[in-house]
Amino acid sequence: MRSKKEKFEELRQKREQALLGGGRKRIEKIHASGRLTARERIHVLFDEETFQEMGVFVTHRSTWPGMADKKIVGDGVVCGQGLIDGRLTYAFAQDFTVFGGSLSESNAGKIIRLMDIALDNGAPIVGLADSGGARIQEGVASLAGYASIFLRNTLASGVIPQLSAIMGPSAGGAVYSPALTDFIFMVEGTSHMFITGPNVIKKVTHEDISQEELGGADTHNTKSGVAHFKAEDDEECIDQIRTLLSFLPQNNLEDPPYAAPSDDPMRMDPRLNEIVPDSARAPYDIKEVIGMVVDDGNFFEVQKYYAQNIVVGYSRLNGHVIGIVANQPKHMAGVLDIESSIKAARFIRFCDAFNIPLVTFEDVPGFLPGTDQEWNGIIKHGAKLIFAYCEATVPKLTVVTRKAYGGAYCVMSSKHIRSDYNVAWPTAELAVMGAEGAANILFRKEIASADDPEAELKKRVDHYADTFENPYIAAGLGYLDDVIMPDQTRPMLIHALENLFNKRQQLPPKKHGNIPL
Repeated sequence: MRSKKEKFEELRQKREQALLGGGRKRIEKIHASGRLTARERIHVLFDEETFQEMGVFVTHRSTWPGMADKKIVGDGVVCGQGLIDGRLTYAFAQDFTVFGGSLSESNAGKIIRLMDIALDNGAPIVGLADSGGARIQEGVASLAGYASIFLRNTLASGVIPQLSAIMGPSAGGAVYSPALTDFIFMVEGTSHMFITGPNVIKKVTHEDISQEELGGADTHNTKSGVAHFKAEDDEECIDQIRTLLSFLPQNNLEDPPYAAPSDDPMRMDPRLNEIVPDSARAPYDIKEVIGMVVDDGNFFEVQKYYAQNIVVGYSRLNGHVIGIVANQPKHMAGVLDIESSIKAARFIRFCDAFNIPLVTFEDVPGFLPGTDQEWNGIIKHGAKLIFAYCEATVPKLTVVTRKAYGGAYCVMSSKHIRSDYNVAWPTAELAVMGAEGAANILFRKEIASADDPEAELKKRVDHYADTFENPYIAAGLGYLDDVIMPDQTRPMLIHALENLFNKRQQLPPKKHGNIPL
């Protein structure tokens, strides 16, 4: 029988094996590629000395020839819980040094158990993906692991925040778990996502494309919209995760975290009075407006590089977390199209699920016209944005800074779709369409028969603009609660938001709605 000392030594050796993963040579290879190891990522993610690991000594159960001699302690995934800024968070990190981070029946079981515990305890879960996909030697057992993870992603959706960071390869079935989570982070140059890789694509379609072009961080942040954030390296990626979590509640039954403000709630920035140009066609940057209104100018933007005609992200007003949706006149005049509608709708639904009030800054000329938009389903996709705003029961505040035209006026959190407090700046233009388009329709006969059609058109345009393109008709009808000077926006929003903290609004009893997908 072995002595106690020998048993202690056995534990020390096994723990050392677990910490080394696939061994020093493979760790060095990971470092040479510019990446951190799974355990290094966990160390950076959590507050110091708070991480408690689960399933430390799990190994695979594969009977494939030769695999019995290749059992590695931990089996390629590090799982556990700890504190991030003092708040409980669960996380798993796939270890590429162990069988390429591939998913086995055993390490899938570790992830599944972690997800179940996170859901039971009502705390966020972070997945750090770095995997070659399903472990081929295990066949359908590894696929069953993926499916079981997908189920838990779906059950946890809207209950606890789920964040995914792609910190290496993620291919095939491995991409669907991140896609089911709330936010996806990617690292430039080292992370890749795709259903089928470049080699398969070349064989089937004869397209020659690199991994980076097909599924790199830039591709998914700018073209597909699959990812929400990109970082230069692993450390920046994890820092972004920590920042995002600072705005999110632990679960759907809690309010987002309050942070004691250092910014005066009554602060009024006179620059706001000058930011909207005299010309309705001239652009300005809505992010500058946001920065002048929110606490200390701090705005954490989501999907910064995708559908830039709409801006979404998180900030605070007098210490209280808000989600911001804003048309961007600087890009495509702030028009709504397919991509911006989908981007904003998903953001709104997340905020509503997690009790985050919504503030909308509106300057929208309408929906983008064209066959490309119509044939690709702008009707269906634009309806997603309508559905999201209508369904949301969190406090909703709207500021019309300039244009609010046509159906886009209705969509962008108007009073008619249950917005709680709506105001406009004196520069606001609320109408069915712009003055020139309206004059050409309403007065086409008068313009055509005039001695000087151009002068007649100008007269009619000016008359329509003066009569209809102002905020006072809507205010007179009760569609706006107030017309304010731009520099009053911050104190007004804070006052309105704090008056809505006890808002309770229910949807009709139903299993769930049928959002136009």
